[in-house]
Amino acid sequence: MLNRLLGVLRSPVLRVGFLALALVLAVGYVWRDRSAIADAWSRLDAGSVVLAGVLSLANVALSGASWRAVLGDLGSRLPWRAAARVFFVGQLGRYIPGTVFQFVAQAELARDHGVPRRRTGSALAVALLVSMTTASLLVAGVLPIALQGRDIRGWEWTGWLRWLTPLLLVLLVPRVINPLLTFLLRIARQDPLEHPVTWRGLLSAAAWAMASWVAVGLQVFVLSQAVGVAWPTGSALALAIGGYALAWIVGFLVVLAPAGAGARELVLGAVVALVTGSGAATVVVLGSRVLLTLADLLLAFGALAGHRFSAAGRPRTPDDAPTDHPTGQPPSATS
Repeated sequence: MLNRLLGVLRSPVLRVGFLALALVLAVGYVWRDRSAIADAWSRLDAGSVVLAGVLSLANVALSGASWRAVLGDLGSRLPWRAAARVFFVGQLGRYIPGTVFQFVAQAELARDHGVPRRRTGSALAVALLVSMTTASLLVAGVLPIALQGRDIRGWEWTGWLRWLTPLLLVLLVPRVINPLLTFLLRIARQDPLEHPVTWRGLLSAAAWAMASWVAVGLQVFVLSQAVGVAWPTGSALALAIGGYALAWIVGFLVVLAPAGAGARELVLGAVVALVTGSGAATVVVLGSRVLLTLADLLLAFGALAGHRFSAAGRPRTPDDAPTDHPTGQPPSATS
């Protein structure tokens, strides 16, 4: 039954439908606040928008590199072009309510390159755990410094992060995460992973993830500077990085919201307002949302175009047939 369902997901019509739905929802995510966004856009100068846009692209690209490091650690070292297609196109599933669509989309796209579904799903789960852990570390280590001496009444609820961070660090220990993945795969009636998660892979993924948080924090910082932040540069930058990390965690935990919509903006706006005031914070939040959505779409369709161009430039051979096993052997019933 499961194999039949997954076979249906390989339909070209269904794939086009997925892209169309994700595109509509991503555009709608921005369009619903078009009046406020247009007003916010008019308050930003072109130079700041371009720089923030580049940083948005860097954030998404570095997140993809973190995921690729985990997938390689698990035994599937995809070339950058193939990894870009799987990650960036599959990531559009985030705009469809429910996290499962991102998992399914990436698993099916990776299967085109001979990666077993269980390995792709495990890689995304570990990469998300790495993102959550590095974000939590930034919140715990950076925000208290940035907010030192300021009135932060109403933020007591963030105290739970003091307990979340150690738990996440423990979960990432290979002796913990590998048995956990095996247990989850057994529940899903899948074979165990051929290669375990290693410290080398985790540290590489964490380095890429940290770089992605710095990039998006710089994006928020640039937008904040554009609306006139009258606060020491170091503190404002720390607040931007730690504040976005906190907003992402909250948005991620609200699993029914597409790409953390609503929850992420609410938290980010509240953090930025500590420095800029509520009016300017709205400009920063809306500008950040538009640029990150555009980055997702540009990288996804750029990866698709690159894949089409590459495929058109070489003859199709029997080796191009998708398989669920990285060595080219026929897939097992549980792949």
